[in-house]
Amino acid sequence: MKKSQFLLGTLSLIFILFQTSCVKDSLDEIAEETTQEEEQEEVEEEFDETAIVNLVIPEDFNFETSETVTITINDNTPGAIYTVYAYNNTQYENTSIAVTNDAGESDTEMVFETDELNQILFTGSPSNGQLQHTIMTPKYYSQLYLRRKDGSSFTSEILDINQGEVTYTFTDTSGKIRAAEVSKFKSQLATKRLSARNVDIDTLFCVNGSGQLFNVNPLDGNLTELAAMPQGSWTAAIDHANMYLYSIGRNNPHPLMRYDMVNDSWSIVGNVGMGGPRLDYNDNDGLLYFSGNNAKVYTIDPTNANTLSTWNINNLDVTNGGDLAFAPDGTLFLSSFGGLYRLDLDSNNVYQATRISADNLPFTPTSMTFDSNNELWLASNGGSSDLIIMDTVTGGWEYIFGPNSTSGVNFGRTINDLTTYTVTENVQVPDTDGDGIIDTDDEYPEDADKAFEQFTPSKYGWGTVAFEDLWPFQGDYDFNDTAVNYRFVAVLNADNMVVQLDIHFQVTSDGAGLMNGFGLEMESIAPSLIESVTGSIITENYINTASNGTEENQSRAVVILFDNHEAIVDVANTVSVKFSTPITTLQLGLAPFNPFLIVAGDRGREIHLPNRFRTSLGVNNTSIEGNNQDLDGNFQTDSGLPWGINIVHDFKVPRERVPVNRAYNFFNQWATSGGVLFQDWYKDNEGYRNESDLK
Repeated sequence: MKKSQFLLGTLSLIFILFQTSCVKDSLDEIAEETTQEEEQEEVEEEFDETAIVNLVIPEDFNFETSETVTITINDNTPGAIYTVYAYNNTQYENTSIAVTNDAGESDTEMVFETDELNQILFTGSPSNGQLQHTIMTPKYYSQLYLRRKDGSSFTSEILDINQGEVTYTFTDTSGKIRAAEVSKFKSQLATKRLSARNVDIDTLFCVNGSGQLFNVNPLDGNLTELAAMPQGSWTAAIDHANMYLYSIGRNNPHPLMRYDMVNDSWSIVGNVGMGGPRLDYNDNDGLLYFSGNNAKVYTIDPTNANTLSTWNINNLDVTNGGDLAFAPDGTLFLSSFGGLYRLDLDSNNVYQATRISADNLPFTPTSMTFDSNNELWLASNGGSSDLIIMDTVTGGWEYIFGPNSTSGVNFGRTINDLTTYTVTENVQVPDTDGDGIIDTDDEYPEDADKAFEQFTPSKYGWGTVAFEDLWPFQGDYDFNDTAVNYRFVAVLNADNMVVQLDIHFQVTSDGAGLMNGFGLEMESIAPSLIESVTGSIITENYINTASNGTEENQSRAVVILFDNHEAIVDVANTVSVKFSTPITTLQLGLAPFNPFLIVAGDRGREIHLPNRFRTSLGVNNTSIEGNNQDLDGNFQTDSGLPWGINIVHDFKVPRERVPVNRAYNFFNQWATSGGVLFQDWYKDNEGYRNESDLK
């Protein structure tokens, strides 16, 4: 063959492939042009082993990014509540930043991201001594993290996933001993105060960078020395249920120190690995909330010092100094050297900061805490700190103790952090709906039929199903013809049975020239088990639904989310499925179930994930003219490539005609290893993505 003929033939083939990628108005045009493609078979292409169509893929690989995990929890404690997370303790985007600490010194701090507590999989309470769920987790997770709540006390465990199984049996003797010790101490304290006719129920605990721990009576300013700290600190926070005060050391490796308020003694829990000025304990989840001199909030497990999650803070004018404090109603406040802010978590899981105080305060707040009267106390920076009360609505303030007050009380020392211990009576928490789950543990406290939730992929995360829509012809593998982000929330009753399924979804890509629909088949659910389906977006008159909202003429329950993806791109939607009788999570099956694309308004033309079955209305037409790449109808080419892929992550699809293995640098290694290598290839880790190749 002449060189000129070879070049001409190659250019013709490239033109045809580009024309048939994702811009056809009908599949008839595709069939005609793939016939032309067959006529080019004698063209001698240069072999490129990195091209996606030339990858050697293991025969049994289905391009799955998740694994099935069954977790069994054995616990006979009435009312114990569990929250379970996917866990791998990975920190990323580690950066060292220059800061000014509470002593006014130049310093450096580590800043990083972690998202473990964003990976909530489910909540529940053992019924008849056992709680069992089968869940989906990303394959790169090898552990689960369990948070157990019993009354106002929290414990946690990190458990290995062993061949898709996790079993946990609760046994706790130390917790019972501590509870008895705390109860006795509180009783003695209450007796002393009653006999002295002392109305004071609050104690202000203070720490500083010199390693001093002391308390202050908020009524008269009297100061009492307590056990010296193992290391100076800018932080303090109190777990009221267990009477522990926590503090993070100011020097590397920044140990998490725990003060036993009953026995006036210190111990080291572990190393946090980062320092900073802001810390508080959240009684609602048993976690420490921490912030360095930066615009981030971290959660820390007080039992092991592990950093669990990260939130970004927007609109924080000054990032240095200050403190965190939870108000009695759960609102989170932050002070910095710039003043007082209220933090509100938005729909994107980001804290939006609203300044409350003026920006011209005559003092630099280093710490703050709420007392039992919901008054906010702050301490100022300096060799002899002031104690100040500030109004959280108006930002108004008043000096109470210290050199700038009129009280005559001068501490003569720095208060780098401040926290409050309040003696409180045990209050019976109501169970408004009478389902046996108290309101604070019930996701639906006023609905007796609902109590808990199970999430796929997680409470705050998104998964993505992405398709090539030219099946059975080979596409360009940019997987952007139709991409759908999803989050499934199974609503459970007090017995952990499913009563409702909420499907939150959004079409994130419309790279096709075809009008496509999208549905889900619940393979273990008969249509009669569904009471109603609401929220489906069906406008094109080729989908027929029964009175309960499921698709007609299906042997198993099929829910059509939409029939024209072009009309709803980037629009958030929710479809709710109510069951006629509660079912087990095992019968419900694993989301996203059996998802499929309906191509070009042709109801019979379904595209499924590899080796998944068509619905009753799907048609396998193996007689299509042209270069049919799926004669056996398993939705994989002979080389193993799929037309659809499910990714348990918010997947950023490639740009038009950019194959996925060019946009993602480790896709090839993942695919050719059968999913063993680079199991998190789709994440935004350094070096993983070519951002210019993503939409």
